Amino acid sequence: MSQDWDIKPRGGECGACRGTFDEGELYYTRLVFGTGGYERADFCAPCWEAQVKAQPRYSAWHGEFHVPPAEPVRKVKKETAESLLRELIAHNDPARVNAIYILGVMLERQRVLVERELRQADDGGKLIVYEHRKTGETFVVRDPQLKLTEIETVQSEIMQLLAGVEGGAHGAEPPAPEAMASADAATSSAAPGAMP
Repeated sequence: MSQDWDIKPRGGECGACRGTFDEGELYYTRLVFGTGGYERADFCAPCWEAQVKAQPRYSAWHGEFHVPPAEPVRKVKKETAESLLRELIAHNDPARVNAIYILGVMLERQRVLVERELRQADDGGKLIVYEHRKTGETFVVRDPQLKLTEIETVQSEIMQLLAGVEGGAHGAEPPAPEAMASADAATSSAAPGAMP
């Protein structure tokens, strides 16, 4: 069974020459599907041209490298949509595909994730390739083609997970209603099965 979601961190160095990226340097990213799943490689501008010729791309984009900010020290970890998305992806539970998708849409609307590409999976489904704006990590999320009548149920599931009912952090606040409404609006505006 193929992996329908994944997170790949942005490298701090070029995958070819191993030179470290400097603040503000332009980098190029290639995402390919290999024997072990999705494989991400980041390259400096001089190495990119040779890489394009050497290996066909699955997905590719470029961006400006920024050193990720240090994580603030927190006495109490507060569950967020982002940490829940990471947790669900790590558990790799196919039953959570709907929740993973809605969380991805929420984080895109909140400008945490940026959509880099839409791809067609081997089974004909749609995969969305997101990049985290601050950390540069790649998130691959399957679009389950939810119907409008299913969205409310998935939103309730997410709220329960964020509130700690089904294994999330206890005492966490559910997502703000406007965040859930924006996920609802984003999902309802997407035409099922449409590929760019």
